[in-house]
Amino acid sequence: MTTPTYETDFYAWAQAQAEALRAKDWAALDLNHLIEEVEDLAGRHRDALGSELKRLLVHLLKWHYQPTHRRDSWLESLEQARQAIDEVIDDYPSLADYPPVVLPKAYQRARRQGARETKLPLTTFPPEGCPWDLDDIRREGWLPPDAAGDSSGP
Repeated sequence: MTTPTYETDFYAWAQAQAEALRAKDWAALDLNHLIEEVEDLAGRHRDALGSELKRLLVHLLKWHYQPTHRRDSWLESLEQARQAIDEVIDDYPSLADYPPVVLPKAYQRARRQGARETKLPLTTFPPEGCPWDLDDIRREGWLPPDAAGDSSGP
């Protein structure tokens, strides 16, 4: 049987690389691909944080701009996203400084998704950036007021 390569059978390659690491068989290691995979793995956690922030922002936008459509499920989604963000940061403390970095991009993506989901014009949502403070957004139970200033639940 031929030795699996990164290109031909990723799973078998990964298993062979793990075994080579355990055996300290440095010559058997495919360092370039291992480095690429470790960097990709780290990026996945960073990307998950950005994705959860976007999900949180979508529901906050819907809450703010569609007060007549509010649902308990939105509240649940808000808290799940907040918990997911906290869990990523708890598990990977070096990502604690990432939310402010990704907020502008996550907000712009949330605007577009919010417009699609609400059927409201994209211009409904402030284009210049997120209208809320990141600390507020992440705080458990925080809700933006609707146009009348009411932040009460459904």
